[in-house]
Amino acid sequence: MPDDVPAGPVPGAPVPGAPAAGSAEPTRAGFVALIGAPNAGKSTLLNSLVGSKVSIVSRKVQTTRALVRGIAMVGPAQIILVDTPGIFPPRRRLDRAMVTSAWSGAGDADAVALLLDARRGIDEEAHAILGKLPDVRRPKLLILNKIDLVERSALLGLAAAANGAVPFDRTYMVSALTGDGVEDLRTGLAALMPEGPWLYPEDQVSDAPLRLLAAEITREKIYERLHEELPYQSTVETDSWQERPDGSARIEQTIFVARESQRMIVLGRGGQTIKAIGQAARRDIAEIAEQPVHLFLHVKVRENWADDPARYREMGLEYPKG
Repeated sequence: MPDDVPAGPVPGAPVPGAPAAGSAEPTRAGFVALIGAPNAGKSTLLNSLVGSKVSIVSRKVQTTRALVRGIAMVGPAQIILVDTPGIFPPRRRLDRAMVTSAWSGAGDADAVALLLDARRGIDEEAHAILGKLPDVRRPKLLILNKIDLVERSALLGLAAAANGAVPFDRTYMVSALTGDGVEDLRTGLAALMPEGPWLYPEDQVSDAPLRLLAAEITREKIYERLHEELPYQSTVETDSWQERPDGSARIEQTIFVARESQRMIVLGRGGQTIKAIGQAARRDIAEIAEQPVHLFLHVKVRENWADDPARYREMGLEYPKG
């Protein structure tokens, strides 16, 4: 990051500090929706704010499908961060469900944070989001991400242009990948949370069950390995999770693809691709589960799964009709 680029809130918009843990300050809890175009860095920022992997990260766009909630603690404040699907012009039924879910998450939150990729600036997708944001009657924050890749003058110009389109309550500049500015953002979000009891236990980092998180991790590893070859219309389901006497877990998952040719891609020559996917997924699943994991993957063809209402319910999405 250039030395003269401000990390955290823009000068002139001071953020009050969060109360220290153990103080007499009242507890706070609330929801912050992270919205933005695909690949703006929402999932990376969510994981950085929480300090643990709760949302999958991929170079492939539109990998976050449902509302993923991560929980960050700052003193007596509990921030429930909602990683929404990327907002983009929908073409298919699944696309429409994802975009509807994103705007629903924004409308239900205590505050809305728009994440812009500072390198891309206000492109067509960001312009469309800015056009709809005034309809969301919630405090609005602007977060410019990837500031380590952009010059100071461009960052200040982008912040001014975005605030000219929508008057944001605060503007932050961060690098979700390096962590620059993330602590200031976390403190600022904590100050926005309304007074009230915590909604989750203090040591909980997500409201998603382990079975769902494990399936999302495997889906992330598929995209990492097969970024070019496989369309994003694949899904993973955790079929069984058995606790073993030795303290380990035996997990079986099924990877569903749309065509036989895609199944062969996931398997790879001699099963080498799915073996590599399984090894990478097992390491991350063992970390979040805090126990040794034995992972068994199967690949099946499920044609037209994106038109099956049951799949939408499993992902926490509303099935769009028509």
